[in-house]
Amino acid sequence: MYRNYINLIALISFAMLTIALTSCGESKQSGAMTASGAAEKVYVAPGEYDEFYAFMSGGFSGQVSVYGLPSGRLFRVIPVFSQDAEKGYGYAEETKNMLMTSWGFVPWDDAHHPQLSRTNGVTDGRWLFINGNNTPRIARIDLTTFETAEIIEIPNSGGNHPSPYVTENTEYLVAGTRFSVPIPQEDVSINEYKEKFKGTLTFIKVEPTHGTMSVAFQLLMPGFDYDLATAGKGKSHGWSFFTSYNVEQANTLKEVNASQLDKDFITAVNWKKAEEYIAQGKGKVMKTSYLHNVYDESKQTTISYKKDEVLILTPEECPGVVYYIPTPKSPHGVDVDPTGNYIVGNGKLSADMSVYSFDKMMTTIENQDYETTIDGIPVLKYESVLDGIVLQPGLGPLHTEFDGNGFAYTTFFISSEIVKWKLDDKSVVDRVPCYYSVGHLMIPGGDTREPYGKYVIALNKITKDRYLPTGPELAHSAQLYDISGNKMELLLDFPTIGEPHYAQAIPASKIVPNSKQYFKIEENNHEHVTKKEADAKVVRKGDTVRIYMTTIRSHFVPDNIEGIKVGDKVFFHVTNLEQDWDVPHGFSVMGARNAELLIMPGQTRTLYWEPTRVGVYPFYCTDFCSALHQEMQGYVRVSPAGSNPEMKWWTGD
Repeated sequence: MYRNYINLIALISFAMLTIALTSCGESKQSGAMTASGAAEKVYVAPGEYDEFYAFMSGGFSGQVSVYGLPSGRLFRVIPVFSQDAEKGYGYAEETKNMLMTSWGFVPWDDAHHPQLSRTNGVTDGRWLFINGNNTPRIARIDLTTFETAEIIEIPNSGGNHPSPYVTENTEYLVAGTRFSVPIPQEDVSINEYKEKFKGTLTFIKVEPTHGTMSVAFQLLMPGFDYDLATAGKGKSHGWSFFTSYNVEQANTLKEVNASQLDKDFITAVNWKKAEEYIAQGKGKVMKTSYLHNVYDESKQTTISYKKDEVLILTPEECPGVVYYIPTPKSPHGVDVDPTGNYIVGNGKLSADMSVYSFDKMMTTIENQDYETTIDGIPVLKYESVLDGIVLQPGLGPLHTEFDGNGFAYTTFFISSEIVKWKLDDKSVVDRVPCYYSVGHLMIPGGDTREPYGKYVIALNKITKDRYLPTGPELAHSAQLYDISGNKMELLLDFPTIGEPHYAQAIPASKIVPNSKQYFKIEENNHEHVTKKEADAKVVRKGDTVRIYMTTIRSHFVPDNIEGIKVGDKVFFHVTNLEQDWDVPHGFSVMGARNAELLIMPGQTRTLYWEPTRVGVYPFYCTDFCSALHQEMQGYVRVSPAGSNPEMKWWTGD
């Protein structure tokens, strides 16, 4: 078995090398040189807006980057799971708590799958959700401010990869464990994996008006690796689907030992049935520990709430909630077409692609047409659920999206291409190379009930010769293709931030009208706000000094401060009094072991400083705000510890 596996890997590696060499050689496309005028198709004239917002995960950067389509112009990087010195995120007192977890302050994570909120199966432009893998978390970004509004930790989880996929009306976000672990955690031998390790599938409830998240329930599952997920739509609304591999439950050398069996599973979860069981009191409360961090826009501060229990359902006690669909070797993506009937599961080591039918799945369940049962979970007969097979479409199928016109588009990592095929007869109609090693792909709305079938973006892992070299590490890349015609056409390459795993796109018209231009100063209820210059002050209580400061073009109040001593605990509470769009102010002080503050109009932000040296130190605005920006500065005097300096502050005296 091992030798056969090695032979398979060798064959795939040879194919990959051949394709890569071909791609790097004469057949490499430039896109812009095509006869159809690719450059013109992506050109957005100065002063004009792009048609779509595209939100791309930053992978190991822990952030989300925002681009315009079709131009590929970068608009913004939204800090989510990682500290961002540019914006002071995770450094300012108001945002530090957003990165708190049950493990303490965790200022980094691996962000993979952005998901836009939906109404009736269509993106609605209210919120963007994204998962953190390493310390299992889900974040919600408010699309009126493009700021992280909430992060919730996922208990009983290891590797939050199949997350946070959104149901049709954003009733739930789903999450799963890539790594099974002992649940609850305990000190056991890793060799007891099959006996002691479990997986969980988590359903996070989303409050419909404000978007606030809460852990509704978890399903305790066999100790497989749960990889990716998607929600049902249309006729399959009420179901969610997860891929799983390592049904062998191996715990070492998984690249060999987790690929022994011919089929793994797609896990189908009837979450509406689970709701019925919960209403009947079937769930069991398990003690655990996790944090829920929520940004209060009125108080402009993040508050952390500690949670200590979660509701658990087990499939054995809740028949009809979970089923397994056998799927060829090591499936990665699972995707449902806009009608909700076709379920595409892709085995990475399979030469073909299996396409299942939701209608057939329901008939199979009704007829109890099972192969076997695992831990109370029926395994449906593969042939009974199968709708058809896409024969030999490429090597290494990963992800599929849809154009709404009866066509599906699948990425193939090993053969580095996108393949277009017909949903009804499963025939391949077109293929186009990617440069190189494509992972996810994204069609605007391509995972919803109403795709905007105009473009597809390939999110590539390797760029090699596509851009100017920048040392050993090269930029990752997105490639934009026109799919409006019968043949796909490469239009544009553009580099991305971090490692782009997945992306979502939405018409700009759904976001622009609701975009906030500034925070109303009269609605600022921050505990330490200063709403007019006359109220600026410095207050000492013991060794804690609070400086209530304002900014407006082009000065600070106060801009001269005396009475601070070495060892004091100093808080600069800085309120930006501007009530105009696009006029943030920055703040930094020499000697602070911190980042700058970047304060939006009407916001209050706080920088913490412990002065360590006697002297007079400058502070200044770090964001170019006016013609007199360079004059926007001040001084703070630091006297020796134990001295008794008079506390004084002023501006213009």
